[in-house]
Amino acid sequence: MAFRPLGDRVLVKRVEEEAKTKGGIIIPDTAKEKPQEGEVKAVGPGARDETGKRVDMDVKVGDKILFGKWSGTEVKLEGEDLIIMKESDILGVL
Repeated sequence: MAFRPLGDRVLVKRVEEEAKTKGGIIIPDTAKEKPQEGEVKAVGPGARDETGKRVDMDVKVGDKILFGKWSGTEVKLEGEDLIIMKESDILGVL
């Protein structure tokens, strides 16, 4: 992918949830909540601290992460629905 996030931003692809419940009921797209789990596709170089020194990112490409429900900005790149968010929006790594 030709996209490179800047600063402490991360490019994430949502993990698709199962369209069926354990009992076999199919959930329509209109009733599904957007998953709060994703895979990191690209990371920026990191933010700078008060002295101008670069702070390394805690996540790397390929990490499975959890993020807040309203985190980031949804974008479409090369036909894929992705999210650009700040590293601080990430709740944890799975």
